[in-house]
Amino acid sequence: MNKNTSWENVATWYDELLSNKDTYQEKVLLPNLLRLVGDIRGKKVVDIACGQGYFTRALFSAGALVSGVDASKSLIAFARKKGPKGITYYESNADRLIFFPPETVDIATCVLAIQNIENLGGTLKEIAKILKKGGVCYLIINHPAFRIPKESAWAYDEQKKVQYRRIESYLSQQKNKIDMTPGTSDIKKKEFTTSFHRSLQDYFKTFAKAGLAVTRLEEWISHRVSEKGPRQKAEDKARKEFPLFMALELKKQ
Repeated sequence: MNKNTSWENVATWYDELLSNKDTYQEKVLLPNLLRLVGDIRGKKVVDIACGQGYFTRALFSAGALVSGVDASKSLIAFARKKGPKGITYYESNADRLIFFPPETVDIATCVLAIQNIENLGGTLKEIAKILKKGGVCYLIINHPAFRIPKESAWAYDEQKKVQYRRIESYLSQQKNKIDMTPGTSDIKKKEFTTSFHRSLQDYFKTFAKAGLAVTRLEEWISHRVSEKGPRQKAEDKARKEFPLFMALELKKQ
């Protein structure tokens, strides 16, 4: 178990964030995830890097037999407290899914978490191991081509009156510290998480090594709109052109 997971010290902040009704989780990720998984009544589902159980609870409400796994002790404590008792939670790294016998899981989900996991290959091999033959993993990630920590940003062309995405690096794998307390100047009070950037070819090669085939790929945009102003039209157009998230359906061969 990873007692030093970078999300342990921001567990309370993350739990409070998900109580907001205007999050990407609420407006974009959850409805699309439920659409992708379809009818899961009676299916055995494991939500990997489940955090405080936001998606785990939704999958349970849809009728699945759900378990959640996360490396953060505090996030698992939040998840267990929120219930319901029908969900079983385990504290463990994503590359150590020892609680599930091989080939017993119908569906695995991992939502906005794989970019925070260093051992990508080991995690995918564990997912493949616990999935039944023909079982599916739904992996949702920050779009690796447009959301690269510290190497991508919005920019505005005054002459053309267009907002665009500036990409400064893409193919190189990266490990970055993400400041989760940008409004705090006191370095002693700052909290950081760790994010790992991989290119699409990095992901797809690792999927193949784990015995997982990509059977669906979707790109999801923001639900938000800009306030009235001189850049509103350009900003709203850019939101529709540059997806924030990528959803992958991986099937065990």
